[in-house]
Amino acid sequence: MPGAKSRRLPFFYGYIVSIAAFLCMLVMWGAYYSFGIFFTPLLEEFGWTRAMTSGAFSLSFVLTGVFNVIAGRLTDRFGPRLVVTICGIFLGLGYILVSVTQAFWQLYLFYGVVVAMGMGSAVTPLQSTVARWFTKRRGMMTGMVVAGIGVGMLISPPLANWLIEDYGWRTSYRIVGITSLIVMVLAAQVLRRDPQQMGLLPYGGNERHLSTGLSAGGLNLMQALRTWQFWVIVLSLLGFTMGEGTIVVHIVTHARGLGVSAAAAALIITIIGAVSMFSRIITGTAADKIGNKSSWVICLGLGGLSLGWLLLARELWLFYLFALVFGFAYGGLSVLPSPMVAEHFGLKAHGVVFGTVIMFGGTGGMALGPLIAGYLFDLTQSYNPSFLIFAITSAIGLVLMLFLKPVKTGGNEPGT
Repeated sequence: MPGAKSRRLPFFYGYIVSIAAFLCMLVMWGAYYSFGIFFTPLLEEFGWTRAMTSGAFSLSFVLTGVFNVIAGRLTDRFGPRLVVTICGIFLGLGYILVSVTQAFWQLYLFYGVVVAMGMGSAVTPLQSTVARWFTKRRGMMTGMVVAGIGVGMLISPPLANWLIEDYGWRTSYRIVGITSLIVMVLAAQVLRRDPQQMGLLPYGGNERHLSTGLSAGGLNLMQALRTWQFWVIVLSLLGFTMGEGTIVVHIVTHARGLGVSAAAAALIITIIGAVSMFSRIITGTAADKIGNKSSWVICLGLGGLSLGWLLLARELWLFYLFALVFGFAYGGLSVLPSPMVAEHFGLKAHGVVFGTVIMFGGTGGMALGPLIAGYLFDLTQSYNPSFLIFAITSAIGLVLMLFLKPVKTGGNEPGT
């Protein structure tokens, strides 16, 4: 019996896959979200405008979305081990190259393009793989894996601040690059695309998953693109991620402009990361109980309120209060797109469908938001217009999600 092999194992291999994915998330996003800590040193050394400097981050996020679609397609076909290994090499190389930047175009090439190629595995291959290994507890396990982002945000900002103060930003980026390369390549070696490759059952699955195949149900990319539900998910996510990207890049500089010290400002990102770490697990578990849609609406509501709160924040404790609420919303919303895609469009082409959602709604917003915020600051010398705009777009995203209904597929129901 194919299922007998699963029962003889002393552990479920999906947990090993999840641990490896967690480590990759930690390293990739921890380094990536430290850009705000490197932002001021770059401004001071080169004298570029904030819009110009944040443009490299925006370009990187745009291309990260594109590469996640490509990586999702390749993961569906070849599995995550090869894809994540190659991305790990590019990621480490990209940060090492950033450390030798001398000109504006080099920052855009090294950070905007090469690092983005490495970040191609930052969302789709890892979360899509976890979705295939778990039928039950999919939300909870996705939350635990994506909690690696929160751990990375907890560790990386103060570590980056310390490294920059003691060794300078160039040496710090070399350390980041070498560490990223080693951890990513090693962790990738234990990844497997789905339990069927090993003759196992997904957690909570049954023999039907082995006899019919894990990818039998659901829509392909073109079918998903023709549904209005796909675009509701994309636009709702976009409404929040524009503000999310702005916070990642600009909140430290914004706080320092109001008199907050560099170390205290860096702690804002750390708090967001710490809270989001727990939020990912809580939200993933809650989504298994109350549904992905309800969890999404709650997180969007909190996110919009927290961005509006920044209009009033002038003292340090107010920034920390913002970080608590925003961190919960951000963490929760980072968990939900993968199980939402599995719920509405199935696992047939989960990697590429999920990657396309992330490209348009996730990395697209993360790229657009910082660029808009930098441009508006250069015009008005204030981040408040951006905070107001993105609080409103989050509210619009919430309203859109309220209208989301299941996809009708004419008898070939999405999901597992």
